[in-house]
Amino acid sequence: MDSLALQRFPLIAVLAAATAGLVAQGGFYLPGRALVTALALAAAALAVREHLAAGKQAQVQEQPRRRTPWNRPTVLLAAAAGAVAAWALIRAATAGGWPTAAGVCVTLAVVVAAVAVTGRTRADERRSLADALVGLGVLVAVTAWAGVAWRIERWSVLVETKLWRGASTLTYPNAAAAVLAALALLALASLLADPGSTWRAVAAYLLLVGLGATLSRAGVLAFAAGALLLPFASAARAMLRHVAPAGLGAAVALAGLVPSFPAGGEPEPLPAVAALLIGGLLAVHLPRLHGRRLLAAWTSLLALAAGAVAFPASRPLPAQLDAIAVRRLTLDSMGREGALRSALDQVAAHPVLGTGPGLARFFWSDYEGKLVASRWVHNEYLQWLVDFGAVGLVLLGVLGAAVVVVLRRGRRSGAPHLLWTGAVAAIAALAVHSAFDFLWELAVVPLLFGVLVGMAGPLPGEEPAPSLTGEEQPQ
Repeated sequence: MDSLALQRFPLIAVLAAATAGLVAQGGFYLPGRALVTALALAAAALAVREHLAAGKQAQVQEQPRRRTPWNRPTVLLAAAAGAVAAWALIRAATAGGWPTAAGVCVTLAVVVAAVAVTGRTRADERRSLADALVGLGVLVAVTAWAGVAWRIERWSVLVETKLWRGASTLTYPNAAAAVLAALALLALASLLADPGSTWRAVAAYLLLVGLGATLSRAGVLAFAAGALLLPFASAARAMLRHVAPAGLGAAVALAGLVPSFPAGGEPEPLPAVAALLIGGLLAVHLPRLHGRRLLAAWTSLLALAAGAVAFPASRPLPAQLDAIAVRRLTLDSMGREGALRSALDQVAAHPVLGTGPGLARFFWSDYEGKLVASRWVHNEYLQWLVDFGAVGLVLLGVLGAAVVVVLRRGRRSGAPHLLWTGAVAAIAALAVHSAFDFLWELAVVPLLFGVLVGMAGPLPGEEPAPSLTGEEQPQ
């Protein structure tokens, strides 16, 4: 087979895995998980095949070849992942829980495969990959927004019979928020790197709208945590010129979606569509204004915003806003608090080795005194401590340290500054959000994590990188 064709396939397979995961409910159920895993592992196998083909060609041409297709930080990360997988299998052998242990091993294999394949790409290939991921994120964002605006049940979820929340093709609002927060940060970094791009401005805007449509508190917190890294990569003036309009436009679009969130009335798609268009115009055209026009535009918008806040300040909130505020503008979450207490009790009972993979169940009483049971704590780190004990948590920390090594080596290797910062910000967002939801159960989230780590990792050395276009890139 032509070597150029071989170079295309690993990244195409990774993108196919991401697409399959986002469309198939995040890869939560077995068919979707199997498809994501098969495509990710196929991508790694194709990368190895491409390396072997390049080695044979170099041998024929009497050129030096690399001994390994991957750099040392990636090998270190793979070794750390192997140690975690080994502990999961050991606990399954001693305590039971083979299905969960097998799932952990498969998830780790997907992460390593994504890092390995993506880490072989050059700077321009990583930009193309980032654009492709942002495009997939736009699909998720639009379906989350449309799910609320039209009450499309597969793309939205009625929570506690009170609020409709955007769930997108993932069908779970918090998982959608995690993906959208990460990809919104990647999109904003890409916009700062190419501020004149209309497509990037629209994509960043839509991702923020989709994130807001999920009404996920953890998603907003994770996005804010990642966004703290962006000012280190760009001047404050650039942030205000390009990032602020995207946020302002998203706020306008979400204001149009407010009537459709509460469950009491019918959905109102017309104001939602109108607000989406107006917000998009602000996000695209505000950055293009200069001098007095820009100053006048922002002065007018700030005056309008101040009036919108001051006018109802002395009045009770409208019923629609009040319904959202009562449910989402609070840190209270009875289910999470009950699961947290139950999990801490089990950690106290099995602190070192854990209860075994997937064997724990969490019980608590709700506000009516009824017994509630759950398989998940809604905190992946605490869940891991419950299942695998302090030993497992230490090994997970070693894996995290290996990821940090990959990221630091990527920064030193001369990776594109804004793209590197955007990928690291997205990784930080996923890490923060994992403390509030069971995200690792969805195959697409570990896959996305691995792709982002590979994008922020060290650039390849002597060996030609795979190309989305099939063209070899100059050294």
